[in-house]
Amino acid sequence: MNKDKRQTGPRATGKDCLYELEVFLIDGPMTKTFISQNPVVSRAIQIRGAQSLEILHYAIFGAFGREDHHMYEFQVGGKGPMDPKARRYVLSGEFDNPMPGTPKPAGDVTCTAIDSLGLKTGDAFGYWFDFGDNWWHQINVVAIVSKVPRGNFPRVIKRTGENPPQYVDGEEEDCDEDASKE
Repeated sequence: MNKDKRQTGPRATGKDCLYELEVFLIDGPMTKTFISQNPVVSRAIQIRGAQSLEILHYAIFGAFGREDHHMYEFQVGGKGPMDPKARRYVLSGEFDNPMPGTPKPAGDVTCTAIDSLGLKTGDAFGYWFDFGDNWWHQINVVAIVSKVPRGNFPRVIKRTGENPPQYVDGEEEDCDEDASKE
């Protein structure tokens, strides 16, 4: 392993690793004006491998300045967000009442640790927030460090672009419902 202990194989060794994730907002109800002023909206987040997907959700929720809670899920093991072959990690209630037409959930976000996902540097996975407004995010695994430094995690270490309003003002008519970005 190299000097900075970044992972080069399937997973870093150790009981708890530090993951650096870059979370890109790739689709949602944003106005054309917002998109033109913010061509890339992303947040870099560091999170410990022992922390859950639920904790990652709250880190993303705060990093993008959201205020109202909604359902969400993570999609891991596919080619990114919206991949039907990905494993779905959902809220506890979705096990009892899964959404019609969706594959069986692979796990509960409240008890699924980041380390348990088998992620490696370079992987991408999806995060879907608010099943009505459909805020889609792609999460790229930038680095995995086997020695966790002191401090509180998760934490945002980089911000690109402004936070979009969670709800588009009804008076704004230039809403772009298909705001996909690479």
